[in-house]
Amino acid sequence: MPEGDTVWQTARRLHIALAGRPLVRSDLRVPRFATADLTGRTVLDVTPRGKHLLTRIEGGLTLHSHLGMEGAWKVYGPGERWRGGPAHQIRAILGAAERTAVGYRLPVLELLRTREEEKAVGHLGPDLLGPDWDPATALSNLLADPARPVGEALLDQRNLAGVGNIFKSETCFLVRATPWLPVGQVPSPERLVTAAKRLLEANRNRPGGSRRLSVYGRAGRPCPRCGALIRKADQDDRPAYWCPVCQSGPTS
Repeated sequence: MPEGDTVWQTARRLHIALAGRPLVRSDLRVPRFATADLTGRTVLDVTPRGKHLLTRIEGGLTLHSHLGMEGAWKVYGPGERWRGGPAHQIRAILGAAERTAVGYRLPVLELLRTREEEKAVGHLGPDLLGPDWDPATALSNLLADPARPVGEALLDQRNLAGVGNIFKSETCFLVRATPWLPVGQVPSPERLVTAAKRLLEANRNRPGGSRRLSVYGRAGRPCPRCGALIRKADQDDRPAYWCPVCQSGPTS
């Protein structure tokens, strides 16, 4: 599932392509909104909220989308071949005069009144890359269930919005805790929100796939800190990576 930095980059590309421009093409390929016609309306902005995207449109409308595990928004110029996947995977097309945004495999796509956006994203905790970032609230949310494994707590978007499986492992590495350590036992737990914030900010402007990672995806390779071999195990059906020497706590 895309991390908050990827969603932030997607929102920026969509905003550059569409904001301030009237739509000349609109096609929402989900049954509930298939008859909605947004042509002629100007796109006001595209804003990320955790792992959600809010495309605000003239007339008090917001197109809410979520990338899920495999979704993507692609932007194409005039005459450019669409390469995001086969046509049957297209869920949305928003076209301005010079750029067309195409949403593929979007598990969530809904048209809302802008004043009702909170119905879609109001459950989210503070956004690590958003203007609402509040480290004290994020820490309080994480510690509300001190027995919960820290990896699970970080992934819960109600606690803080934007951490995915990659940065779950990386955050745990930075604070020297395994993903299974109860969050209430993490020494100086405020380091969790500081580390997560630093990781997402450091990577949000990097091209896709160029993140600098210490443990994620590196099973069997040496730890960059101590040289021990990185290990991998499942946590809630998702891979978790950790250093058996640098990180303290249970390993399952």
